Amino acid sequence: MKMQWSLILALVFALITAVFAVINVEPVQVNLLFNSVHIPLILLILGSTLLGGIIVGSFGIYRGYRLQKEVKQLSAKLAQIQEATGYEFPENPTSASEPQENAEGDARENADAANPSSQA
Repeated sequence: MKMQWSLILALVFALITAVFAVINVEPVQVNLLFNSVHIPLILLILGSTLLGGIIVGSFGIYRGYRLQKEVKQLSAKLAQIQEATGYEFPENPTSASEPQENAEGDARENADAANPSSQA
Protein backbone atom coordinates (compact mmCIF):
# COMPACT_ATOMS: atom_id res chain seq x y z
CA MET A 1 0.00 0.00 0.00
CA LYS A 2 2.89 2.37 0.80
CA MET A 3 4.33 1.82 -2.68
CA GLN A 4 1.02 2.80 -4.29
CA TRP A 5 0.87 6.06 -2.33
CA SER A 6 4.47 6.82 -3.25
CA LEU A 7 3.66 6.27 -6.93
CA ILE A 8 0.55 8.47 -6.74
CA LEU A 9 2.48 11.27 -5.01
CA ALA A 10 5.29 11.01 -7.58
CA LEU A 11 2.77 11.30 -10.43
CA VAL A 12 1.08 14.31 -8.83
CA PHE A 13 4.47 15.96 -8.33
CA ALA A 14 5.41 15.24 -11.96
CA LEU A 15 2.11 16.73 -13.16
CA ILE A 16 2.54 19.89 -11.09
CA THR A 17 6.14 20.24 -12.30
CA ALA A 18 5.10 19.78 -15.94
CA VAL A 19 2.34 22.39 -15.66
CA PHE A 20 4.70 24.82 -13.93
CA ALA A 21 7.36 24.24 -16.61
CA VAL A 22 4.93 24.71 -19.52
CA ILE A 23 3.77 28.04 -18.09
CA ASN A 24 7.39 29.31 -17.90
CA VAL A 25 8.78 29.06 -21.45
CA GLU A 26 10.66 32.36 -21.83
CA PRO A 27 14.47 32.17 -22.15
CA VAL A 28 16.58 32.99 -19.12
CA GLN A 29 20.28 33.62 -18.62
CA VAL A 30 22.08 30.93 -16.64
CA ASN A 31 25.52 31.78 -15.29
CA LEU A 32 27.84 28.75 -15.30
CA LEU A 33 30.95 29.94 -13.45
CA PHE A 34 33.00 30.15 -16.68
CA ASN A 35 30.26 31.10 -19.15
CA SER A 36 26.65 32.21 -19.31
CA VAL A 37 24.01 30.76 -21.63
CA HIS A 38 20.43 31.58 -22.58
CA ILE A 39 18.10 28.59 -22.33
CA PRO A 40 14.32 28.28 -22.03
CA LEU A 41 13.14 28.18 -18.44
CA ILE A 42 11.13 25.03 -19.20
CA LEU A 43 14.37 23.13 -19.89
CA LEU A 44 15.94 24.46 -16.71
CA ILE A 45 12.95 23.40 -14.59
CA LEU A 46 12.63 19.94 -16.15
CA GLY A 47 16.39 19.38 -16.07
CA SER A 48 16.63 20.34 -12.41
CA THR A 49 13.70 18.09 -11.53
CA LEU A 50 15.21 15.19 -13.47
CA LEU A 51 18.63 15.69 -11.86
CA GLY A 52 17.02 15.78 -8.39
CA GLY A 53 15.11 12.59 -9.15
CA ILE A 54 18.28 10.84 -10.29
CA ILE A 55 20.11 11.88 -7.13
CA VAL A 56 17.30 10.72 -4.83
CA GLY A 57 16.92 7.47 -6.79
CA SER A 58 20.65 6.80 -6.54
CA PHE A 59 20.57 7.19 -2.77
CA GLY A 60 17.56 4.84 -2.62
CA ILE A 61 19.31 2.21 -4.71
CA TYR A 62 22.47 2.52 -2.60
CA ARG A 63 20.46 2.17 0.62
CA GLY A 64 18.65 -0.89 -0.72
CA TYR A 65 21.95 -2.47 -1.76
CA ARG A 66 23.46 -1.78 1.65
CA LEU A 67 20.45 -3.26 3.49
CA GLN A 68 20.45 -6.32 1.25
CA LYS A 69 24.15 -6.86 2.01
CA GLU A 70 23.44 -6.53 5.74
CA VAL A 71 20.61 -9.07 5.52
CA LYS A 72 22.92 -11.57 3.80
CA GLN A 73 25.58 -11.07 6.48
CA LEU A 74 23.07 -11.49 9.31
CA SER A 75 21.54 -14.57 7.66
CA ALA A 76 24.98 -16.15 7.36
CA LYS A 77 25.71 -15.30 11.01
CA LEU A 78 22.36 -16.78 12.09
CA ALA A 79 23.04 -19.97 10.13
CA GLN A 80 26.48 -20.20 11.77
CA ILE A 81 24.98 -19.76 15.25
CA GLN A 82 22.23 -22.30 14.55
CA GLU A 83 24.82 -24.77 13.31
CA ALA A 84 26.99 -24.25 16.40
CA THR A 85 24.13 -24.54 18.91
CA GLY A 86 21.89 -26.99 17.07
CA TYR A 87 18.87 -24.74 17.60
CA GLU A 88 16.10 -24.68 14.99
CA PHE A 89 13.14 -22.36 14.81
CA PRO A 90 9.68 -23.90 15.23
CA GLU A 91 7.96 -24.40 11.89
CA ASN A 92 4.70 -22.68 12.89
CA PRO A 93 5.44 -19.65 15.11
CA THR A 94 1.73 -18.81 15.55
CA SER A 95 1.07 -22.06 17.38
CA ALA A 96 3.71 -21.08 19.95
CA SER A 97 1.84 -17.88 20.79
CA GLU A 98 -1.58 -19.52 21.20
CA PRO A 99 -0.89 -21.19 24.56
CA GLN A 100 0.35 -17.84 25.87
CA GLU A 101 -2.92 -16.15 24.88
CA ASN A 102 -4.92 -18.97 26.50
CA ALA A 103 -2.82 -18.68 29.65
CA GLU A 104 -3.59 -14.95 29.86
CA GLY A 105 -7.31 -15.63 29.47
CA ASP A 106 -7.19 -18.36 32.12
CA ALA A 107 -5.35 -16.01 34.49
CA ARG A 108 -8.08 -13.39 34.06
CA GLU A 109 -10.82 -15.98 34.69
CA ASN A 110 -9.03 -17.23 37.81
CA ALA A 111 -8.60 -13.68 39.10
CA ASP A 112 -12.32 -12.97 38.55
CA ALA A 113 -13.29 -16.18 40.34
CA ALA A 114 -11.00 -15.39 43.27
CA ASN A 115 -12.37 -11.86 43.67
CA PRO A 116 -16.19 -12.04 43.59
CA SER A 117 -16.57 -8.33 44.40
CA SER A 118 -15.19 -7.38 40.97
CA GLN A 119 -18.01 -9.25 39.22
CA ALA A 120 -20.77 -7.19 40.83
